[in-house]
Amino acid sequence: MAFNLKNRSFLKEIDFQPRELGYLLKLSEALKLAKYAGTEVKHLEGKEIALIFEKTSTRTRSAFEVGAYDQGAHVTYLDPSGSQLGHKESIADTAAVLGRMYDAIEFRGNSQADVEELAAHAGVPVYNGLTNEWHPTQMLADFLTMHEASGKPYHALTYAFVGDCRFNMGRSLLVTGALLGSDVRLSGPAELYPPKDVVDLAHDIAGRTGARITVTEDPREAVSGADFIHTDVWVSMGEAKDVWAERVKLLTPYQVNSALLKASGNPAVKFMHCLPAFHGPNTTVGREIMEHTGMTDGLEVTDEVFNSGASIVFDQAENRLHTIKAILVATLG
Repeated sequence: MAFNLKNRSFLKEIDFQPRELGYLLKLSEALKLAKYAGTEVKHLEGKEIALIFEKTSTRTRSAFEVGAYDQGAHVTYLDPSGSQLGHKESIADTAAVLGRMYDAIEFRGNSQADVEELAAHAGVPVYNGLTNEWHPTQMLADFLTMHEASGKPYHALTYAFVGDCRFNMGRSLLVTGALLGSDVRLSGPAELYPPKDVVDLAHDIAGRTGARITVTEDPREAVSGADFIHTDVWVSMGEAKDVWAERVKLLTPYQVNSALLKASGNPAVKFMHCLPAFHGPNTTVGREIMEHTGMTDGLEVTDEVFNSGASIVFDQAENRLHTIKAILVATLG
């Protein structure tokens, strides 16, 4: 069943009803099949989309650009030095200007309040490409990937997120699973749990959708019987070195390694990561953190797991394209 999402912004998962999220996922599947088959129809010819990036990106930028081009739209990329946003011009004023020139705006940055303010003043759809609090476009990709990899409907998915649960990935996986009726487990140190209001919201939604919610300090409890194990980086870009050692010590019990996969009791369990991942000394930042903290086999995930047959991280990355394209088509097409 189709839903009229014309001119809707996509700022956080809880702005959408479960059936609307389900529609976007079905549209993603259809657009993916059409691209593979070479039968894609351009629904966005003549559309102009502004891409604002306060934070650097590989997957989000590429997905928005390729998705727009595939559908006949044009994009303008604005990096941190490419606009006056929040520096010499207010967010509201920037939104009003861009809304007169563009049909939609994507924003990837720090504060959820900023993307909400953009949407309040732009007069055109605004898409959250990531903030500290929420990562809604990633969620569509993750759920499409889990559905494809398991063959299960969304309400039958069982997955765990282990590590630092405070920020966008922990929060978004929690509430999106609640909305879609899944069995959601979060595991990390208690001091790195999501805010209480987010956990309470997930429980409230689960009461209506039949989702199962578990938040625990025990990673083995979280992964037991899971179909998928997610994680994210332990140290974010720009964080001071004086937090590295303490953070890594706190989160080492939550590293996704072969022992944790085995603890799931599921020989078909899959590993997922929104990327980039510090799975070895193969990046400047990863190598520096590992040398500083004494870790020898990756950080949040071992190289063994990352490069194993259980890893579906690149399927997950590709699905950013198809799901972001679905958002563009549904709201602009």
